[in-house]
Amino acid sequence: MKKILNVILSLAIISVSFGQETVYPAKDYKGLLFIKNGTVHVGNGQVLDRATIQVQDGKITKIGPNLPIPVDDVKVFDAAGKHVYPGLILTNTNLGLVEINTVRASSDAREIGEYNPSVRSIVAYNTDSKLINPLKSTGILLAHIAPEGAVISGSSSVVQLDAWNWEDAAYKMDNGIYYNMPALFNRPSRFSAFMGNQQPADPMKTGLEEIEKFKAFLKQAKDYEKLGDKKEINLKFEALKGLFTKQQKLFINAEIVKQILMCIDIKNELDLDVVIVGGSESYQIADLLKSNNIPVILEALHDLPTLADDDIHQPFKTPYILQKAGVLFAINDNSGNTRSRNLAYNAGTAVAYGLTKEQGLAAVTLNAAKILGIDNVTGSIEVGKDANIVISTGDILDMRTNNITHAFIKGRSLELNDKQKQLYERYKYKYNLN
Repeated sequence: MKKILNVILSLAIISVSFGQETVYPAKDYKGLLFIKNGTVHVGNGQVLDRATIQVQDGKITKIGPNLPIPVDDVKVFDAAGKHVYPGLILTNTNLGLVEINTVRASSDAREIGEYNPSVRSIVAYNTDSKLINPLKSTGILLAHIAPEGAVISGSSSVVQLDAWNWEDAAYKMDNGIYYNMPALFNRPSRFSAFMGNQQPADPMKTGLEEIEKFKAFLKQAKDYEKLGDKKEINLKFEALKGLFTKQQKLFINAEIVKQILMCIDIKNELDLDVVIVGGSESYQIADLLKSNNIPVILEALHDLPTLADDDIHQPFKTPYILQKAGVLFAINDNSGNTRSRNLAYNAGTAVAYGLTKEQGLAAVTLNAAKILGIDNVTGSIEVGKDANIVISTGDILDMRTNNITHAFIKGRSLELNDKQKQLYERYKYKYNLN
């Protein structure tokens, strides 16, 4: 009998350890749902003690203390002693487009050619990626999926991380166009000593010429949009029309001051909504960014500064400098090593270097939603918004205490299982640590 039980237990452990495919997307929940007695971090700076959240058909309908809870036909989650947060938002990622960085066959983030505005990242998004479930376990519920490479990489979209396919995942489609700003400075290759220096003689001149070519392309697209009767359809120009109606934003990958100044020039000359992605030197011209109403997505918080003579802690200090100047910014995690799992902890580092905890939370929730154009439906726990909510036993920005026990997307209670948790249980069993 003991031998039979051991065989059954072994089979169960094996099925669990290789069974991430059995983590199904949650079904829609229609009706009332309550999250009671928790410390609610709204996302806009407010904190409500022992508050109750009422959700009706996926939307937040009431928030406050001592809300009456019907006895029958409702779901109730008791968050007593726990913290309740808006779902975290990744503002720039190749999640679902790249599975393993070093395996070309698992990457679908780039297309050939220089100008690819008609390429849509959303249709390549893989909802079966093994990277998605671990992110939900850290509190990340939404992600901004962005294409890579070329001059114009294509269009980006916001997805929710609990879906059967890309159509189910789509939260806001084609909300942005991605442009890669030329370097504007010499960037020697690691192989340049063996292959000869292939950098242009004057990278600034070459870069400015490329920028002018890009602006000319956008002007042609703008003129095309004004045509009444289009005898021929230009798919590339059609894909850009949202930029000129302000339904799309132009996300520009730019790091140094020279590049950011060119972003400001593009915004003002073409009257576009521009977002800086990267912005490692944005702190140097924070007042200028504020006056031009240009937000920033800070990418590499746990990284070395751009210049060798910069303060080694400068990346950690930049969020506070932008906050003090009134610049709208979000914190991201684009590390190829962590694959976005440290998003909350990046915000926690910024808290250690000047931000308040609620400002750090906003940098990965409400600020991110504002930059992506979805703050009318998510990013904070407010009446009328989608119930994208996570519950943690501790501070979500603290690696030591963050422990997500429940997560909801539009009121759907998610299954928080993943490969890492399954392996943890597997080896607890192996070494009799249960």
